[in-house]
Amino acid sequence: MVVDEGTDGSLDRLFHALADTTRRDILRRCVDGDLSVSELAAAYPMSFAAVQKHVTVLQRAGLVSKQRRGREQLVLTEPEAVARARQALDELETLWRGRVERMSALLDQDPLTEEHDPREGPDR
Repeated sequence: MVVDEGTDGSLDRLFHALADTTRRDILRRCVDGDLSVSELAAAYPMSFAAVQKHVTVLQRAGLVSKQRRGREQLVLTEPEAVARARQALDELETLWRGRVERMSALLDQDPLTEEHDPREGPDR
């Protein structure tokens, strides 16, 4: 099987980032408005450095960007990355629906519909 997801691993980084509950929550919080890393860190029972690492994973995946505002770094969401994830999932859904439909069509072909009674034996 040939895997065609590009050689840069961007989809891998995207789904890796989305696989973590904390990172998904950070994305949800940032959708309502741009928050600083400090504001985000206050919402979690973990260190500031741990939240920074989560934001860095999201940034490498292209889900967020950071922008300086004075001494703070604002976390800005990047909706295009979510659209890429949706597109990849839509493509997988289309592929699998096609496979299921082909399997259903094969199963609907009843081999016993021929005019041959197996009890009669060959060539009767």
